[in-house]
Formats: sequence, structure tokens, C-alpha cells
Amino acid sequence: MPNVGKSSLFNALTRSAIAAENYPFCTIDPNVGIVNVPDPRLDEVAKLVNPKQVLPATMEFVDIAGLVAGASKGEGLGNQFLAHIRETQAIAHVVRCFEDDNVVHVAGRVDPMADVEIIETELALADMETISRALDKAKKLARSGDKAALVLVGQLEGIFKGLDAMQAVRVQELDDDTYTNIKSFNLLTAKPIVYVANVDEANLNGNDMSKAVEAHAREQGAEFVVLCAALEAELASLEDQEQEEFLGEMGLDEAGLNRFIRAGYRLLGLQTFFTAGPKECRAWTVRQAATAPKAAGVIHTDFEKGFIRAEVIGYDDYINFKGESGAQEAGRLRLEGKDYVVEDGDVMHFRFNV
Repeated sequence: MPNVGKSSLFNALTRSAIAAENYPFCTIDPNVGIVNVPDPRLDEVAKLVNPKQVLPATMEFVDIAGLVAGASKGEGLGNQFLAHIRETQAIAHVVRCFEDDNVVHVAGRVDPMADVEIIETELALADMETISRALDKAKKLARSGDKAALVLVGQLEGIFKGLDAMQAVRVQELDDDTYTNIKSFNLLTAKPIVYVANVDEANLNGNDMSKAVEAHAREQGAEFVVLCAALEAELASLEDQEQEEFLGEMGLDEAGLNRFIRAGYRLLGLQTFFTAGPKECRAWTVRQAATAPKAAGVIHTDFEKGFIRAEVIGYDDYINFKGESGAQEAGRLRLEGKDYVVEDGDVMHFRFNV
């Protein structure tokens, strides 16, 4: 919804100064920011190799304008904003869970679960429209004897029925074949989602409103984060040392942004591996269950094409034995082949031949 803290959160994430005004649709064009993924393990690895540069993994965030009731029919420039969501891999649904007479609510009242229902209804309606168009095409092909189209008709009718009952595609129990057939439709409710409950500074650990959102997230099998976007924006303007002191005064271990970014990382099924050397120490992003050649390909496509083997040290071993040479002496450096499945935190070095 408009005025729930999306742009404030985006400003904090990216340390940018985009408009975050107290009126609906102050964000028209989407704002895009590249954000470092906070990972203290990278700093620990870097301490042991003392590289010239340290490069964290990154994620891209897009800040779009708020949606309102009727967005799927074009209300509030809804079609334009829905198109922006369609381009993303996952959705962060920011929900207002604070009272503040100075911040207007587009519906004139603060009711997070009503807001959630409005947004989810609009996303479902947009998907139903997409499915209807696809159904018309599939039915025409099916009538001409196309067997694949006939299968697709059944799949689409089942999905439409679920959406009509307010079941997001991501919670419908669809088989792999169905997911493959609908992938190109880029359905909004098929995207994984994290609910972000935006609270005030007096309720940093949550309140009754955020607990309702959390319960809904749990029912959806979704990620959930509670934070104060205004506080996060204030924190982002401080230097690292000042941030630590401020967090200590607030009784917090870390910024809520860190939890939010990691939730997004989990949501996308991602994990991290490291490369370490005198020139650079770097965190790389790879999908969970990826094999060593796929990880090598993240660095350079030639690494994957000419993959020979990977030299691997688990993160704990790398730290406990003070780096590569210590881990090797302790017999903790392993040579792994093409079938090796990368584990989160692996420190890797690739041998390849092109």
C-alpha cells in the first residue's frame, strides 16, 4: 500500500535519498538499488588473507509505488506498477503496523490484515486475468487436437479455481510439469514472498498488528521480518562505529536490514561460497544444491566449461586452522569433482582448462 514505509526502507537499504513523502504515489518510476549482503564470515576470512579488496555478495532491490484497491483494473496507475512487480524474482510486502496521525493512510485507517488482503486480492486478480488469456489460447489449440494444449487447459483451470478461492499460486500444490508450463506467464502470486512488518520505535520486537501479519506469513509458508523503517533509515545515515553504539543503546544486536536481506536471500534459495587470495576476498552467490562447476560458472563461464576440479575447505575449518595452508596441513583441504554439491560457506579454488 502507499505510505507504509517502502521508500524509507529502500533508502535505508541503499543509503540513497529517493523521495519518501507523506502522500500516495510519490514513487512513480521504480527505483533500483544494489545492496551488499551482510555476512560476518566474509570479514573473518579476509582477516586471514589480508587481501587488497573485500567484495561482498549483492542483491538487487526495486522500490515501486504502492498498490491500491482496483490496481488490477488500472486504479492508481496499477497496471504500470504491477508490471514492475512482474519483473522481479521475489516480493517484499511491506505492511504498516504502526499508528501515526502525521502519516496518512490511503484508506483512512490502520488495519494491516485488511491491507494484506487488498494487495493479495489485486495480485490474484491480475494473475486470473493472465490465466484467462492463456486459457483462451490453449482451448483453441486443444480443439484442433493439440494434446499438450489439452493438458495445459486442465492445469490452467485448476490454477484459476485456486486463485478464485484466494489461494496464491505458490501455496497451490502444483506438480513440476505444471510449474514448467506456467513459468513463462510470470505469475505474481507464484513469486516467493517476505512480509515486512513496519513498526514504530516503541515496538521494535513487534506488536499485536505485526503478530497478525506473522501468523499469516506462517500460514503461507513465507518469510517474515519485523523492523522499523524510520529507525533503519536513521541508522543507515550513521558511520559503522556510530551504528554499533546506537544499536547498543536500543538493545539490538544488529540492524533489522540485515535480517531483511538475509530473509530475501533464503527466499530465493541462495547460498554463499568464498574465494580468498592476496588480490581479493570475495563472497559469491549460488543456488542451493548447485554443483562445483555451476559455482565456478558464477565467477566466469570459462571456469565452468573447462572445469577440472575444485579445492574446497569448509568455512569452520578455514577459520579454525587459520587459512588455506593450516587447513591443508590438517588434511582439511579436499579435492572435489564435477558432482560435488557446494555447501554454504565453502572456501573454494577452481582448477580449469580452456
